[in-house]
Amino acid sequence: MEYRTYRSSRTTELWLQLGVFVLLLLIKAFAKDSDPHLHFFEIIPTALQLGVALGINYWLLPYFFYPKKYILFLLGVIGLLTCGAILKEILLEGLFIRQTSSTWLWEIVDTSRHFSPTVLLFVGLKLAWDARQRQTEVERLKAVVTESELQFLKSQINPHFLFNNLNNLYAHSLNNSPKTSDIILQLSSLMRYMLYDCKEKFVALEKEFNYLRDFINLQQLQIENKARVEVKIEGEAAGKFIAPLILVTFVENSFKHSMSSQTKEIDIMVHFKIERHRLHLYCANTYSTNSNLDQLSQGIGLENVRARLDLLYPNAYLLEVKPGDPLYEVRLEMDLSNVKS
Repeated sequence: MEYRTYRSSRTTELWLQLGVFVLLLLIKAFAKDSDPHLHFFEIIPTALQLGVALGINYWLLPYFFYPKKYILFLLGVIGLLTCGAILKEILLEGLFIRQTSSTWLWEIVDTSRHFSPTVLLFVGLKLAWDARQRQTEVERLKAVVTESELQFLKSQINPHFLFNNLNNLYAHSLNNSPKTSDIILQLSSLMRYMLYDCKEKFVALEKEFNYLRDFINLQQLQIENKARVEVKIEGEAAGKFIAPLILVTFVENSFKHSMSSQTKEIDIMVHFKIERHRLHLYCANTYSTNSNLDQLSQGIGLENVRARLDLLYPNAYLLEVKPGDPLYEVRLEMDLSNVKS
């Protein structure tokens, strides 16, 4: 695939230079006062100029200029211009019968000077084309690196999620809790979404909201209604898309922070508001400053989601985290307008 793409690019490049060559001949033809026409001796100089330019473009540039052998490149340019001028004189003016070498040398210099503008035009096109190709390759490599980093960050979410929930499931199984089977069923539903629906770079916002509802239901099963949970969604989610598993970290942290520091009077609020293509999240939970929050902040969850937001929504989101007392608050605003189905 890469070889075919390279070959196609090189063919397009050659056709572009051939098109410029034909355009120059047409300009010469239509520049005459009489009917547009060209003689053979008028085509020869432009053809030789193209030949010199091709020599520079596909021999001197890749083997001397790009490897930074500038002196050899300059000598090569002078040599090609001189050879082109000599051929022009031989073909058109019979230079081999000249009497004096001084006139011959002057003709070579003068012809080389007239060659230079056209040669510079073709070489400039080649340099611009190469710069464009390099920029395209840099952008492709950046995209590959970004995608690899995103896949790595996303791969961290599943173990992180399983680690937290399997610990809770283990505790319920030790206590022979009747909710164990319901927790397993809910966990299975969540894992199905994470393993299959989240393969895409972006998912429907409605699917992400359904996943969050299932996640909150799972958390409520595990804490056995020890917390008052308020979930509110305002606005129209249809037709909008979001990177999967971006929002769940904030909801998960709300439960984790509350349950680690309190056993009663736990309040958790998760509010979403959609205004056109902007998504607002307000997530708050009660907690006590006596809790061991230093350990909680060392998890990969918040760091992971910040990294993904930077990669997927550069300059298109605002995140504010306020670990105040008695509320731990998170405000997130995202611009979803650049995401296409």
